[in-house]
Amino acid sequence: MKTIIKRVSSNAHGTKETSSIMKFYCLASIISAAAAFAPTSFRAAVVPHATTSSTSSYHAVECVNNRRTSALLMSDVETTEDISSAEYELLGRPARPGRPLKIAIAGGGVGGLTTALCMLKKGFDVTVYEKTAAFARFGGPIQFASNALSVIKEIDEELFERVMDKFTFTGTRTCGIKDGLRADGSFRMTNDSLDYLWNPDAPADWFVKFPLKECADLFGLPYTGVIDRPDLQEILIDECKKIKPDFIQNGNPVTGYVSKGKGNGVTVNLADGTEAEADVLVGCDGIWSAVRAQMYGEEIKKNSNNALKRQGCKYSGYTVFAGETILKTDDYYETGYKVYIGPKRYFVTSDVGDGRIQWYAFFALPPGTKKAPSGWGGTERTEQANPEENLVEYIKSLHEGWSEEVMTVLDATPPESVEQRDLYDRSPELLRSWADGNVVLMGDAVHPMMPNLGQGGCQAIEDAFVLSETLEAVKSTDKLEGALQDFYKKRIVRVSIVQFLSRLASDLIINAFDTPWSPHDDLGKTWKSYLTFFWKPLLQYAIFPGQFAYLYSYHPTGNMGDLPAALQAKWKKQHEEDAEKAFAAASEDGYEAVVAPSFFKIAEQPETVMAMKKN
Repeated sequence: MKTIIKRVSSNAHGTKETSSIMKFYCLASIISAAAAFAPTSFRAAVVPHATTSSTSSYHAVECVNNRRTSALLMSDVETTEDISSAEYELLGRPARPGRPLKIAIAGGGVGGLTTALCMLKKGFDVTVYEKTAAFARFGGPIQFASNALSVIKEIDEELFERVMDKFTFTGTRTCGIKDGLRADGSFRMTNDSLDYLWNPDAPADWFVKFPLKECADLFGLPYTGVIDRPDLQEILIDECKKIKPDFIQNGNPVTGYVSKGKGNGVTVNLADGTEAEADVLVGCDGIWSAVRAQMYGEEIKKNSNNALKRQGCKYSGYTVFAGETILKTDDYYETGYKVYIGPKRYFVTSDVGDGRIQWYAFFALPPGTKKAPSGWGGTERTEQANPEENLVEYIKSLHEGWSEEVMTVLDATPPESVEQRDLYDRSPELLRSWADGNVVLMGDAVHPMMPNLGQGGCQAIEDAFVLSETLEAVKSTDKLEGALQDFYKKRIVRVSIVQFLSRLASDLIINAFDTPWSPHDDLGKTWKSYLTFFWKPLLQYAIFPGQFAYLYSYHPTGNMGDLPAALQAKWKKQHEEDAEKAFAAASEDGYEAVVAPSFFKIAEQPETVMAMKKN
């Protein structure tokens, strides 16, 4: 993999044939719409095209710096009067006097670990405070779209190479929306044209296909895909430990903070009653963030009386069931992910590598309608209303009359492996900053997203990169508060647009979509069916191209030339070999679902997650 990347990357920045007119056409409608609801002061804010600066390890910076420096040494600071009068400290870089910037990060998930690595590579002194007690492998795949892959490569070449070694591309293959009732059950590949209107024998399996590959090619980026969360987090932890072996402290989460004013840093309160000092506290502690709870005056996980709101987050109206199986379908190598649509629900399947298919079933149900354990929040199967209920049969009953393709995937899934969670959403913080003095929020802690576009982790990675770049430019501690506000302004418009698009995708599919109308049967006869039919050309030729082009428009690496195609070609051969081995093993021995520990073993509260292993 390294050989391919190094051989091709020499041409990566030489290909600049992307048409600016085409980009503008794709993005203009979305950006202008978002600007309408952004604050006037932020409508001109854009995410800058970041460049890579030279980096060194934390230890090298510590040896050179770690001292207070008088105003007489500040030749690269605009003025010396403010700093000398208040005795603010200089923040050093390899070619700049001063000490390393000290960062405390709340939360050791993907966003927190990516932030830690990005900042460690810039020479910052970083410590991550994670609530769980020890590392353990956990969970299923996480999607990385082309924009996130560009950021990862810009952060670190070695990180990118290691991610690619564990990656499964989906965006190189057919992805899109299928008719959940009319798909014939054979997993056949058909086009998404309107031939069926005048030809009753024409297949109507595919409603609309997504232009993932075309939009990635527009910017010269690697294609969308998935990586197992345990593999990703192991890679991030390992890369961080190469720079600072003791960068993470487990079992002692951040519970609060005291921001001590301009240039004076922040006191971080920890669960064991101790305190830590830092220049900046970064809240990456998830949707039920303790850092956000203090910043915005919320109570952690507190529900409203009707359970429709929890710690400032609104219930989306949807609950999702998830499962995973090993199954060779006729279209396994030809499709990446598929969204089956039907009345008031939808069903998603995705290839996640090694012969595995992961599926999600979305339903409009009240909050707390618990049927299955949660791999995200820690409930056990025995805690459900009916622990003996066959959850696969329950989900099949909610898809009565749907395609046999859905039933085939469900029938291959062990019932005890099914998990569920209610989906909560949060409105964009257009009127409140993400920063409070020397404390800042990022990722799910401040902009959780519906999962439909797979951008939750991607936007957290963008946050990590932009925040690190912003803080790298700060030369003294008195400028940190302003820098955190600048970070908010740089990110709020783009993040708000992506939040809006993610929520819109859910609402349209469940509330405005139905089985499309056809003149040849009676499956789609409601007003929503006619509306869905008329949506088709708009989705196919305007909305989806514009949506994915906008998502991929943030790509700090620039055009990567021939590298994406080379990576895909190498992966394709290995993917087929690995999948065939898995299919053979499953056919011979079978698979069973097991209860596994969470990614970090929780000291007091066990979690259940879905895992698959061979008998």
